[in-house]
Amino acid sequence: MKLVRYEHNGRSPQVGLVIENRVIDLSAVVPSMHALITLSADGLAVIRQQAATGHGIPLEEVKLHAPLQPRRNVMCLGLNYAEHARESLTAQGKVVDLPELPIVFTKATTAVSGPTDPIPFDPQVSDKIDWEVELAVIIGKQGKNIPAEQAMEYVFGYTVLNDISARDLQRQGKQFFKGKSLDGSCPIGPWIVTADELPEPHNLDIRCLVNGLEKQASNTRYMIFDIPTIIAYLSRGMTLLPGDVIATGTPDGVGFARTPPEFLRPGDVVTSCVAGIGEIRNVVTAV
Repeated sequence: MKLVRYEHNGRSPQVGLVIENRVIDLSAVVPSMHALITLSADGLAVIRQQAATGHGIPLEEVKLHAPLQPRRNVMCLGLNYAEHARESLTAQGKVVDLPELPIVFTKATTAVSGPTDPIPFDPQVSDKIDWEVELAVIIGKQGKNIPAEQAMEYVFGYTVLNDISARDLQRQGKQFFKGKSLDGSCPIGPWIVTADELPEPHNLDIRCLVNGLEKQASNTRYMIFDIPTIIAYLSRGMTLLPGDVIATGTPDGVGFARTPPEFLRPGDVVTSCVAGIGEIRNVVTAV
């Protein structure tokens, strides 16, 4: 299933199901995406039944919001593709040692925005705004100390995420949080694709384009730490909750590591794509 939060005719965001470019309203069945994620198998069967009977609204007539507004910080993996680790460490003049354990940081919930929302650009805050396309995992049930062999049972679905980064703030702070958490720096969407429809998340082409020019192109098979390993590591001594969002890292091709470095400017169009899910398209906008 492709699950969305959408706005139509000025109504506050509703939960919907996308089928053949039409949005089926699910608000009579479930009040929120968080509630939908925690449904039992029987509840999800009701959702599918609703899909079979609903006529829907043309997709082009609705505004898509972020498919999920996380209740706590987005959890992110750093340097989780070998080539990105190499380019990043080389650009910083550091020894290229690939991580032996996942590198984890978070982005504030207020950074989350929708699949077509603007990426704010305020030069008084940062003028070194960079792109990072990622596959994001949505946790479906509560768990702690989850064995890697069982980790995929805790995945509800997947979405596209761009970990927009203010590189100057990231470096100044000596850690990632501030430079990763500016408002609008975490566009996600366009929907959540449920795990049953994406049985092999470790073989998905992943791309980022700026103004139509390809900047990143890789495949999720090149992640250093796969999804079961990430979930097992994060859940060790820490409870994962339904609706948690985990960004699995970005491939090589980011702006700051290019020669010369490249950064986003107002008017730039950033398109982030993951095969099997879709794409989000965000315009950098001066504020």
